Amino acid sequence: MNSFGCSEMVLRSHKIGSELVFLCLYSLTRLLSMIPFRAGQSMGRMLGRCFGTVSKGRIRGSLNNMRAVWKNEMSEAALLDLNKQVVIHFAQMLFEVPHVLRLNRRNLNRYVTFQNEQVFLDAIGEKRGAFILAAHFGNWELMSAAVTLRFNIRAAVVVRPIDFQPADRLLEMIRSRFGTEIIPKRRAMKRLIKAMKQNQVVGILLDQNVDWYEGVFVPFLGRLACANKGLALMATRTGSPVIPCFSVRQPDGRYRIMFEPPVPLEKSGDKRRDMEKNTARFTGVIEKYVKAYPDHWFWFHRRWKTRPYCPLPADFDRKKQNRGWP
Repeated sequence: MNSFGCSEMVLRSHKIGSELVFLCLYSLTRLLSMIPFRAGQSMGRMLGRCFGTVSKGRIRGSLNNMRAVWKNEMSEAALLDLNKQVVIHFAQMLFEVPHVLRLNRRNLNRYVTFQNEQVFLDAIGEKRGAFILAAHFGNWELMSAAVTLRFNIRAAVVVRPIDFQPADRLLEMIRSRFGTEIIPKRRAMKRLIKAMKQNQVVGILLDQNVDWYEGVFVPFLGRLACANKGLALMATRTGSPVIPCFSVRQPDGRYRIMFEPPVPLEKSGDKRRDMEKNTARFTGVIEKYVKAYPDHWFWFHRRWKTRPYCPLPADFDRKKQNRGWP
């Protein structure tokens, strides 16, 4: 057999393996969706407590983030308890998100309630398209599906594809269940302009770290964080409203989905200044919710990874002397 035939066999085997993994993941997701919502949340709480004892790496990362933010405001015991609550919250999400597959207009109120709906309706009624400002907060996957279903809108979300293809395929299927268009994050600008012209509602999660050339540094929880500048550029260019939308779990297990009035945009004519001011305003909205419901935010992410400066290497002074630098 020649090398071409071997390569074709390997490719075919890879596709078959990927398909089998996807079918297993989909079957598991379907199975989880059959567990009653409140029962699944109870199982998630138990899983979260167990997970906290066996997986230290990511949990240590989230705890360190909290320490950096609240070390002068919270005791170590309080930080440890908050970190445990964060783990439990996201363990519950593992059992909640599969219910998107069972969501419909008749049972929607079993999962969510809405607050300030008219604010959202007024904004999209302007027929200029709209951006939804969101974050990895609460249950953003359930929120996205519920908003699309409730208001019967032409929706899209900007996402970064997952490297593991079967998982990415499963998430795309869940996210697009009610017709939501998936826009890959890379080179999304042209597609976003088109979406606004078509009066679509586009959801953007603006709380992740980006490289310095993709963003601007803005205050976030007492430290400078590099935030994506794309939303500020697009909102200023298109004139489309930016509507904050966040979900908070209630005592009865449902999520309260809250809309806020569009964020006022700075339009001084100085493009760079406006971009920085508006990105800071968007980030300030996210910060407000994180402070109010700290157990709902995804603290595991390295939010402050990109620094506004480059630290000197440890041996810089020695090399400086060896090279005769002043």
